[in-house]
Amino acid sequence: QVQLVEAGGGLVQAGGSLRLSCAASGRAFSSSVVGWFRQAPGKEREFVTAISWSGGSLVYADSVKGRFTISRDNAKNTVYLQMKDLKPEDTAVYYCAARASLRVGVRRDTDEYDYWGQGTQVTVSS
Repeated sequence: QVQLVEAGGGLVQAGGSLRLSCAASGRAFSSSVVGWFRQAPGKEREFVTAISWSGGSLVYADSVKGRFTISRDNAKNTVYLQMKDLKPEDTAVYYCAARASLRVGVRRDTDEYDYWGQGTQVTVSS
């Protein structure tokens, strides 16, 4: 079992930066694919980025490519999402999610993830 807790959300002006963190409990986290998703009001949850257990495979949504960077520190059981050049359309609740350790491969679909955090709000003002 893996429990995930996101932190780092907040209010920022357009063009600003934020770093989200996803802290996990459970030894299996270091061998899990981890993804970030977001959900804006009235919209479906959408994929943002994901990282393999080793950090060697990264996938980004086109909308954040070049602005967001995912990374992980397995010694700290933490995954980070560095966001820069934020836009109002980035406003959403951001969720961290992890695949069960036996499910390898970086995926974009929410159905592919087994564990979810409670989310952290990111608001970008224009």
